[in-house]
Amino acid sequence: MKAVMETYKRLNIAPTEGRGSWLFDEEGNSYLDFIGGIATNSLGHGHPALVGAIKEQAETLIHCSNLYEIPIQAEVAKMLTEATDFDKVFFCNSGAEAVEAAIKLARKHASDNHGPDKYEVLTFSKSFHGRTYGGLSATGQPSLKEGFGPMTSGFVHAPFGDLEATEELVGPQTAAILVEPIQGEGGVNPAPDGFLEGLRDLCDERDALLIFDEVQTGAGRTGHLYAYQGIGVVPDVLTSAKGLGGGVPVGAMLAREEYSALKPGNHGSTFGGNPLAMAAVRAVLGVVGDPGFLEEVRFKGRVMKNALEKLAERVPGAEVRGEGLLIGLDLADPDLARSVFEHCLDEGVLVNLVGGTTIRLAPPLTVTRTEVRLALDTFRGAVDTWMTDESETADIRLEAAVA
Repeated sequence: MKAVMETYKRLNIAPTEGRGSWLFDEEGNSYLDFIGGIATNSLGHGHPALVGAIKEQAETLIHCSNLYEIPIQAEVAKMLTEATDFDKVFFCNSGAEAVEAAIKLARKHASDNHGPDKYEVLTFSKSFHGRTYGGLSATGQPSLKEGFGPMTSGFVHAPFGDLEATEELVGPQTAAILVEPIQGEGGVNPAPDGFLEGLRDLCDERDALLIFDEVQTGAGRTGHLYAYQGIGVVPDVLTSAKGLGGGVPVGAMLAREEYSALKPGNHGSTFGGNPLAMAAVRAVLGVVGDPGFLEEVRFKGRVMKNALEKLAERVPGAEVRGEGLLIGLDLADPDLARSVFEHCLDEGVLVNLVGGTTIRLAPPLTVTRTEVRLALDTFRGAVDTWMTDESETADIRLEAAVA
């Protein structure tokens, strides 16, 4: 790893093989993957439908320039538009690229219809929209921007969930409001009741586009193909990536017909929508798009959430947030959260710690009910171990004080 630029705090785990919800290393150690490539391995590891689709497509055509018609790209775009409220799809390679495309589309639409002074994009505190300069400028986490200034101009941030503060920042200069229905990197924070509805009204009143960043919540993660479908608020533009390709790099921006402002020469992507990626998306949608599959995701999500809420009752200040198989267990205490995280690693259950206190869970959507129970037992054991250790430490301190 010496030649790899260290842009990640890597754990001492080196998977070389995966099957279902499990990862394995060369020494034969097994790990229950409850973060799923950060909500990316939607069908788990080695799913036959995905593997078969990739193999078959690789033998036929891997890449073809977007200067030509790509039939499988048109097929996948139709699958997405028929399953959603959108009419057009732009394919790229990642969530950050999808966000960049959405920002460009919003500004182009505003410029075409209102002139160059309507360009501002409003986003929210604790948001995350990618590491490129547009996405990073949109992101509402100052610590991620340190050392990279100046940021791209034209972005303002409101407190997430505060509709009144948001309204004060929206004006004739606002081209779009960009929001995650459930913030992922910010700590698995769902939008409060009525907040997204209020943003929809604001955008309608001020002739701005409402953009949902569903990079993390899309492709079935919440038990709906896209989270907005379970919320009942339809955005004008939506970004998708991560689980959409099941692990194969792909991103997509979906837009309603009347807002499809990007024309030939305005935007593009060399690899976007290539046949190999499209074969992966078609396979994923073929599995995830089944209503019975999504109902099972919702069921497993309810089981997890209910069990974790009971566990959280034992921890002062703890709470459980999220929907479907995107859940955050906020333990309030950074030391406790770190202890639970490390206990899970020791027990071979892979989770993710965000925001210092929140354990993020995003297992493959194909995770079994038995695997859910196994993970829940591990979380309970982690909290029990912490509470026992804390009790023993308190006893020792009391004895020392009395002595």
